[in-house]
Amino acid sequence: MEKLYFTDVSLRDGIQSVLATRVRTEDILPVLEVLDKCGFWSLEVWGGATFDVCLRYLKEDPWERLKKFKDIAKSSKLEMLLRGQNIVGYRNYPDDIVEAFVKRSYDNGIEAFRIFDALNDVRNMRKAIETAKSVGATIKGVLSYTTSPVHTIEYYVNIAKDLVNMGIDIISIKDQAGILTPKMSYDLVKALKSEFKLPIHIHTQTTADLAQMAQLKALEAGATMFDTAFYSISSQTSHPAGETMCYVFREFGYEVNIDEHLYEKAGTMFKEIRKKYKKYDTLPPYPDVSVFTHQIPGGMISNFISQLKEQNLEDKLEEVLKEVIRVREDLGYPPLVTPTSQMVGSQAFLNVVNKERYKVVAKEIKDYAKGLYGKPPASIKPEIMELILKDEKDKTYFDIRPADLLKNELNTVREDAYQEGARNEEDVLSYAILPVVAKEFFEWREKFEKGLVQRETEYTTTDCNENAPVEFNILVHGEQFNIKIAGKEEISKNRKVLFVRINDQLEEVAIEPIREISISQQNITSGEISNGVSVALQRPKAQGIGDISSTISGKVVDIKVSIGDKVKEGDTIIVIEAMKMENEIKSTIDGQVEEILVSIGEVINPGEVLVKLKPEI
Repeated sequence: MEKLYFTDVSLRDGIQSVLATRVRTEDILPVLEVLDKCGFWSLEVWGGATFDVCLRYLKEDPWERLKKFKDIAKSSKLEMLLRGQNIVGYRNYPDDIVEAFVKRSYDNGIEAFRIFDALNDVRNMRKAIETAKSVGATIKGVLSYTTSPVHTIEYYVNIAKDLVNMGIDIISIKDQAGILTPKMSYDLVKALKSEFKLPIHIHTQTTADLAQMAQLKALEAGATMFDTAFYSISSQTSHPAGETMCYVFREFGYEVNIDEHLYEKAGTMFKEIRKKYKKYDTLPPYPDVSVFTHQIPGGMISNFISQLKEQNLEDKLEEVLKEVIRVREDLGYPPLVTPTSQMVGSQAFLNVVNKERYKVVAKEIKDYAKGLYGKPPASIKPEIMELILKDEKDKTYFDIRPADLLKNELNTVREDAYQEGARNEEDVLSYAILPVVAKEFFEWREKFEKGLVQRETEYTTTDCNENAPVEFNILVHGEQFNIKIAGKEEISKNRKVLFVRINDQLEEVAIEPIREISISQQNITSGEISNGVSVALQRPKAQGIGDISSTISGKVVDIKVSIGDKVKEGDTIIVIEAMKMENEIKSTIDGQVEEILVSIGEVINPGEVLVKLKPEI
């Protein structure tokens, strides 16, 4: 009787695919304790979007999360999804940072690494594989699955050859969009089994309701390792229900050493937890059959919808998805998996919101076109290349391993990180990968430990009436403010913390006793509201020829000019982060900088004046 091996992905890809990764560690730990006793080969609990979201939104240290997981998991390997040279970020990092991250992840509890590259460029996977191999970890070498004129079975077999030569332990087929059909699943696994002796692992999502059929045909062709999720976070854009698949596989005569009763218990526990995160639970209950064309993966679509809502443009979703198809073809059919999924999705969004294709181009797309992310599966069309690089002075294309262009920077970053609030080597790596986000987390952590701030609650009206979020706009002497009451936290009988978002700036207000907060012109002229709430006053709308603004909202991450500087049309003035991509705001005229109305870290809104330029006469 042949034995099958399972990885449960509920607490990483499950929550990423369905709940925008927003589930807190405190809610994960009791479920993990049960899962660890079920008999899984591994539990995928880290990597992917969890690292970013912990720091950016949950205000949790992802390394502390991992350590807590390791303290609980005594029977199952802990596994992570690693983006090769991108690690858990959105660009290529130098080899010294990749090496340090992999080693530190292993030291903190990760025993299995599922390593992929968004372009299937194995050069971007080499350093991570070498390092994981050197510490004795188990390595799943990933084929990122997609469909296009160039993505044939022969193509995937050739990628697998390179990975096997690098010393991987398992060949993993990663179907992030859920488009692996039963026939292709059988044919691909059969081809891989005829060529290699290694185990074949199947990771396929249920977006279009193909995954269960694909797993069965993969089993028939010789696959022996499968990813599943417990029932209460399965289906939609997640994964097949593990309880069901174990039952089915066992019925076919395979050895399945999973305790389905415990597995179901974990799912039932999470069924109640899921209710707390209803505001992120926005996916439709039916299959997304359009995924065959747009191919946006399950791990991204829930975040993508959330990001469009943040821009107040959720009504543009259908239009953006159609543009995703065009942009993906323009860029040489990259598999839509982080970071290329975010890059293609963000560029499609920019094309739609600006009503002109490639009028504004994200920095990452420019780097991609220059080969700095690796080799695209197919060549980029010359006319598209011209549009993307139209404002670039240096249009050099680099046909080498991208990381070979990067100098080691860990020692330099370490010094900067400690100056910004890092306390250990794990913090240093967080800062090296996500500097702006990590710095904000370090600052928040310092305040939190002093009792100056509290975590924002996640509860919705169905869970706790008193914590129900409320949103409204007010107009004060011509200035509009968007106010969100995000929740309350009990401190004592007569003291609570009220979470208030004012123009998307989160503030915490201690209320003694509970009373209404009034906003008047008198107490906002200095940029503060009573009770110590600081507020970013809304900036004037761009009207004049020298008023530089943005078409989208985002956070300022860099200011390239100073007052008095002379600039030319097309020069980068400000860089904002929107939808996890960097967008350059450029000068529309030749002129001189008269006024800068923003600071690094501030959130800006569409159409606001960010910089005033005096036109050159």
